[in-house]
Amino acid sequence: MGTKRQDIRTLSKRHPKLETLMNRVDKESLIRQHRLQKKDKAPGIDMVTKEVYQENLNENIDDLMHRLKSFSYKPQPVRRVEIDKGNGKKRPLGIPVYEDRLFQGAMADILSDVYEPRFLDCSYGFRPNRKAHDAIKVINDTIMYKKVNYILDCDIKGFFDNVNHEWLMKFLRNDIADPNYLRYIARMLKSGVMIEGKYEETSVGTPQGGLISPILANVYLHYVLDIWFEKCIKKQLYGEAYLVRFADDFLIMFQYERDAQRVYEAIIRRMELFGLELSKEKTRILPFGRNCGTRETFDFLGFTHFNSKTRKGYYSVGHKISRKKKKQFKSNLKKWVKENRTTQFDEFMKTLNKKLTGSFNYYSLSGMIKEVRNLWQHSLYVTFKWLNRRSQRKSFKLERFYVVWQERIIHPYIHVDIWSGGKVIYNKNV
Repeated sequence: MGTKRQDIRTLSKRHPKLETLMNRVDKESLIRQHRLQKKDKAPGIDMVTKEVYQENLNENIDDLMHRLKSFSYKPQPVRRVEIDKGNGKKRPLGIPVYEDRLFQGAMADILSDVYEPRFLDCSYGFRPNRKAHDAIKVINDTIMYKKVNYILDCDIKGFFDNVNHEWLMKFLRNDIADPNYLRYIARMLKSGVMIEGKYEETSVGTPQGGLISPILANVYLHYVLDIWFEKCIKKQLYGEAYLVRFADDFLIMFQYERDAQRVYEAIIRRMELFGLELSKEKTRILPFGRNCGTRETFDFLGFTHFNSKTRKGYYSVGHKISRKKKKQFKSNLKKWVKENRTTQFDEFMKTLNKKLTGSFNYYSLSGMIKEVRNLWQHSLYVTFKWLNRRSQRKSFKLERFYVVWQERIIHPYIHVDIWSGGKVIYNKNV
């Protein structure tokens, strides 16, 4: 499988358009997608889970392959649910049926291999070996060592719900000459959604939750934003400018304010051309950098970034957990502990440790150990409080619980070094 995928990337580097992609969705790739699926994923409208599908795996995959080859396969509508964003608002999420999830995964792998050699270095989200921490390091280094005095902090309003299908298919046809592959992409886009048992057509948008949606979003913004900025806009500017994009979140760093203002106005027009809109409330130009001397901050990828100084008085970019993410972490922790406090203690602590490890590792950047230790301490007291409210259970003493907590819960450490001279370094000792 790895050889096949590498072959697509090699061909993508050599040829402007790729053909015969659909035949790469074979039984082997679908079974591979089945193995990658998590067992506890919510089912789609047919309520089929991984366990149910696995009972007759070979027969199910063979039947799917037959329908794919005869072009009788049609993706089913996704089940629309709403998840809490942590700020009182809801985010729509589309849950495909299990079979569509396998097909989307195989199609997404091919699409990723086609476009990985074509995507620009300024994009980071949902790409192999390009994590959020890499984007943070680039922002940190660019502000530190380039001529950056202003930042255009952008927010696209409801991006995934407003992707224009016609434009997306035009972009794909620019790089892919396999009509069968493109036909199935179009079918997935127009499969519709089920909301409270009622079917609704989808003429725009890619449902969040679909395995192929992130790569389709990258393709869309590759043409709408990345290439346009790098090939057209930068040539017209007076000073330096640097774009960093993670999925639909992006910011641009400028040397001059007049460049920032011109690009801001140009992006508004550019987005409108492709059915998108910048959120005027969340998009702004702010002075930022070693020569600004301001207390302005901006949030990106869950971090708040601010002008700071080292102990010796030199300029540096400071990073801390954003207020929104910190509030969301505390709210989710409290909710989970309350709902699971009656679980058997060993299992409770084991699951909690997994949850906390993910958050601590994400936020444990260079210079942020104090921030993460505060979350660790907060988690201790919240867990202690709610475990002691279990009915008919013996209460913990704080001193004893602290010892247990030290033994069972990961202790924060600097997991990601963004101050290194090269690429982001992850501490793998723990």
